Amino acid sequence: MENLIIEFSDFIWGTPLLILLLGGGFFFMMYSRLMPFRYIAHAVDILRGKYDDPDEAGQINHFQALSTALAATVGMGNISGVAVAITAGGPGAIFWMWVSAALGVSTKFFTGTLAVMFRGKDDRGEVQGGPMYIITEGLGKRWKPMAVFFAVAAMFAVFPVFQSNQLTQVFRDIVLSPNGIHTGFTSDLVTGIVIAICMSVVIFGGIKRIGKVTAGIVPFMVLLYVLVVLYIIFSHTDQLWDAIVLIFTDAFEAEAVLGGAVGIIIITGIKRAAFSNEAGIGTAPLAHGAAKTNEPVREGLVAMLGPIVDTLIVCTMTALAILVTGVWQTSDADGITLTALAFEKAIPVYGPYILILCVLFFALSTLFTFPYYGNKCASYLFGTRSKNIYNTLSVISAVVAAVVSIDVVIAFIDSAYALMAFPNMIAAIILAPHVKRATVSYFSRLKAERKKT
Repeated sequence: MENLIIEFSDFIWGTPLLILLLGGGFFFMMYSRLMPFRYIAHAVDILRGKYDDPDEAGQINHFQALSTALAATVGMGNISGVAVAITAGGPGAIFWMWVSAALGVSTKFFTGTLAVMFRGKDDRGEVQGGPMYIITEGLGKRWKPMAVFFAVAAMFAVFPVFQSNQLTQVFRDIVLSPNGIHTGFTSDLVTGIVIAICMSVVIFGGIKRIGKVTAGIVPFMVLLYVLVVLYIIFSHTDQLWDAIVLIFTDAFEAEAVLGGAVGIIIITGIKRAAFSNEAGIGTAPLAHGAAKTNEPVREGLVAMLGPIVDTLIVCTMTALAILVTGVWQTSDADGITLTALAFEKAIPVYGPYILILCVLFFALSTLFTFPYYGNKCASYLFGTRSKNIYNTLSVISAVVAAVVSIDVVIAFIDSAYALMAFPNMIAAIILAPHVKRATVSYFSRLKAERKKT
């Protein structure tokens, strides 16, 4: 079964999907004439709450919506996913993560805008957003089979299996084993059960509780991690320039790990970027669709900040920390353990424990957010009464993931993400003219208001 899942993942991440994600992102960038990029400062103002109106439709404010989306993206993909990328594709994979993220900014703008523009209602009459509503409300009811396909794939994609697996691994390798505690199936199972209990406390409270928790956790966890990683990077300044050059040169030579297989390194970079910032995959619109706003373009501007924070900043820092310490060349470790070695080398004794604290916040924030995504999809398919059933299945998946191998977990998530990307990107490309018209209108009104003041 594990081999079958891995083989399917390798198959689905072929040329058509890469063209859809990269080509789609390039289309969005050119079609908008880079307009969103010129208003990053305005996007920050929106995020700060300058335009918040509690009477507008939605459940959470702009900051909480981005925090919820970032809680799902700024997570284990930034710590463990980057290590996996370097292990599997070499330093050059980071360059292709950057390329994917740069295009992902435009993708997130379009999909974030559409998430508010084409919102629907659940069976309780509450306003909801996400690709399945974008498809049915924007393209029409005859497209519903594609919406159902997305929702089914997303229900599996957002099982928090990677987060649980890697949180268990770091706890086992850094806390239990070094202190002489016997590790194995039982210890992993116990860790998985503890993770499941922590998840349950938050996720059964719904999006408002998730939004409040993530809004408090995300800024702190990003700041803590960034400060520690900056210390590691600048304590190895003699290696910094060589690491940066290696990222660029290996992106086109692939000699560090793959012996010249550039195609594989590109796929590795795109896959890990997709897992990290999820641009084009369709999860973020599930959060942004809940934002309190009647201006779709505003939420699109907030959404586009995600790949900037997630991949271009946080992932880059993790990659540089691994490269400047040299642990990627001296160890056979993979995933979170490789990142832990970098922390240990730069900050002896205390480094791994600092990483554990960061990992705890990163993993828990994603563990809280993913079930919300999943139960929105379940509610679309089976009604809102299914939420608690899905949350229960999500909690169980966290326990199961704690005792299986990382390879099958990554392949499972990659496969589900790929299946989500097709309906999400196809719908976004078809509906792009709606976003462009709304963007031109919004910025024209914004300029007019600024002239008045």
